[in-house]
Amino acid sequence: MLQDRDRIFTNLYGFHSPDLQAAKMRGAWDGTKFLLEQGRDWIVNEMKASGLRGRGGAGFPTGLKWSFMPKQSDGRPHYLVVNADESEPGTCKDREIMRNDPHLLVEGCLLASFAMGAHAAYIYIRGEYVAERYALQRAVDEAYEAKLIGKDNIHGYPFDLYVHHGAGAYICGEETALIESMEGKKGMPRLKPPFPANMGLYGCPTTVNNVESIAVAGTILRRGAAWFSGIGRPNNVGTKLFCVSGHVNKPCNVEEAMGLTFRELIDRHCGGIRGGWDNLLGVIPGGSSVPIVPAEQIADAYMDFDTLRNLKSGLGTAAVIVMDKSTDIVRAIARLAYFYKHESCGQCTPCREGTGWMWRVLTRMAEGRAQKREIDMLLEVSTQIEGHTICALGDAAAWPVQGLIRHFRHEIEKRIDDYAANPHSESVMIAAE
Repeated sequence: MLQDRDRIFTNLYGFHSPDLQAAKMRGAWDGTKFLLEQGRDWIVNEMKASGLRGRGGAGFPTGLKWSFMPKQSDGRPHYLVVNADESEPGTCKDREIMRNDPHLLVEGCLLASFAMGAHAAYIYIRGEYVAERYALQRAVDEAYEAKLIGKDNIHGYPFDLYVHHGAGAYICGEETALIESMEGKKGMPRLKPPFPANMGLYGCPTTVNNVESIAVAGTILRRGAAWFSGIGRPNNVGTKLFCVSGHVNKPCNVEEAMGLTFRELIDRHCGGIRGGWDNLLGVIPGGSSVPIVPAEQIADAYMDFDTLRNLKSGLGTAAVIVMDKSTDIVRAIARLAYFYKHESCGQCTPCREGTGWMWRVLTRMAEGRAQKREIDMLLEVSTQIEGHTICALGDAAAWPVQGLIRHFRHEIEKRIDDYAANPHSESVMIAAE
């Protein structure tokens, strides 16, 4: 269990003021100049040693990502872009950071930019986050006023920070689509390579990081890599924000050690499953784009990247969506399929055509108006979408469908049988509504 003294986000719930004075009292901006004086290489190596893996979903080692930036400038400026386009259904961790602890993010931007030789950073914030943008902008303004950042700041490293408001598109959470959007173009993912570390924003070396990955940097550097890597389980270390929603008695956002079990997370922070543990049907452990895991597999599983990957799912953003036995699982996944159909940018044919096709088939299956042979056809089409698109939206659309068929095929077959036996029965009509 995570001790209070090891929490990084000490104002996650907004019980205290988010302003600069209060943030300083909680430990932000403490010894920042000293950290910068240790040099770029020291910061990158410390981040590598800490074992921090990106908190945006993929879990790529953050320090390693920073080290991909060119050591020497070839005349082009370097940029840091912070991905605050938190649009994954079920995820609501970054908004709490920006609302209640924004100075951790601002300071993290300075430290990360220094480590990568960037003199400017952009925070791309989701279009729907209006209050969060105001809170973040206020923190940035305070940092400028106190000369903590800016052309001529007390740290002796010229640095500018800009808050850029998106227009509310899920696809702009993909790093290259985000860059396209920032440049004023349609938010459509780019082909890789070239990777953003070589050709990113305005054709310059760029690193895109998640809000949480950047916001924890200051605390990690202050308290040391060994402290951070001592929390959690091997290769899955540190603290993590979990957003638990769905059928629990007390949905919540909580900072916990990586690798606690699902049962511990729910019993300790969420007051248990609604109707007791026997009522648990399944869990989507990392935001809507990862496959569902049935109750018996998830109950005592560790909540970390590797364990959940071995369960053929993923930790993703740690948005834990809990479903009890009252859930119409086929309709729930059909609803997610509609989301991906709606948010596809339409650049790649498998995604543009496939997402709509999967949604239409799933909608029929939810009502029972399908053939059993279509289940395997749906599974096959999902594998033809997965891995055949420029960005991961194709995968994100295919995985929930694959999880449904893998674990709940019997549910779809039962619908089809019920409908075939009595196409006009009341229960089928209710399911169709």
